Amino acid sequence: MNENTSLETIGCDRGDKMSEICRLCSDGSQERATVRTTMKGMTAFFSRPRCHVVIEVGPHSRWVSELLHQLGHQATVANPRQVRLISGGTHKSDRRDCELLARLGRVDVELLAPISHRGRESQADLAVAKGRDILVATRTKLVNHIRGVLKSFGLQLPRCDAECFGRKTRELVPTELKAALDPLYETLVVLEQQIREHDKTVERIAKRYPDVKVVSQVNGVGTLTALVYILTIEDKGRFERSRMAGAFLGLQPRKSQSGNDDPQLKITKAGDPFMRRLLVNSANYILGPFGKDCDLRRWGTELAKRGGKNAKKRAKVAVARKLAVLLHRLWTTGEVYQPIGYRQRVVRDQQIAA
Repeated sequence: MNENTSLETIGCDRGDKMSEICRLCSDGSQERATVRTTMKGMTAFFSRPRCHVVIEVGPHSRWVSELLHQLGHQATVANPRQVRLISGGTHKSDRRDCELLARLGRVDVELLAPISHRGRESQADLAVAKGRDILVATRTKLVNHIRGVLKSFGLQLPRCDAECFGRKTRELVPTELKAALDPLYETLVVLEQQIREHDKTVERIAKRYPDVKVVSQVNGVGTLTALVYILTIEDKGRFERSRMAGAFLGLQPRKSQSGNDDPQLKITKAGDPFMRRLLVNSANYILGPFGKDCDLRRWGTELAKRGGKNAKKRAKVAVARKLAVLLHRLWTTGEVYQPIGYRQRVVRDQQIAA
């Protein structure tokens, strides 16, 4: 018997300021309420006997689900991307959504494609890596803006890495543009300092996770990518097979098969986009001019040679998917990575075990 059938079910559609509540009572009636989306407001309303509370995943869902568990409730965090009845409804409203969440939660929680939030420590550590990513993106925007302004005045700046852009190009700025661009160059100096500080913090955090060294054995996977990978998945035992890691990170192609029709679709892009981008960047390095010879590079290169409009781009994503699987395999087994012949050895070991 489903545990949820013995509990009253509450659907909660959260907003930044106010949240709509729908409680399905055991006698078939409903209780409606509007609650402030604050710790105080949520605590006041949910200080009641144990219920099954269904909420959508979002910016507030982590702390709300944590609060609900502390108050003794059973909390289900729904993934609206997998529930078309909620995300694609023709009469969508907060009042209607909270009722739908409650009704679906009362029938079968699996219909809601429930997700689990990572712990507070992992979330805080991951915020450091994402903060660094924002700083790097800001630096890139500033560099592109400066190049664009100077280009409009007929000055083509030399190519250089973003880290040394300020030192190599600041003296080339004409006098008439110094008032406009000098503040941006000063900002670049501060950003460089902050990025270096974040790099040091990432290295310190990585020392608390010994598995980072195991995951970062693959050439092209640095400390940052390995750490974010571990923090994103958090529990290496959450997958029955390592192949599920690619689908979890949204690198698996969509599926829309019906009868004889089975088109080739783009990847799902489910999961954390930051982690997915890091894996694609690692794949780009593996397939690039500085990548070392390995099974992944050979396989990706052959895939790119098949031609087609987007052959190289598809090869890069395919290598990223295989890389996600490989990293999980290394993480779970703790074995030493062999760049050449690793795949054949894994298959052989699996056959022997079977």
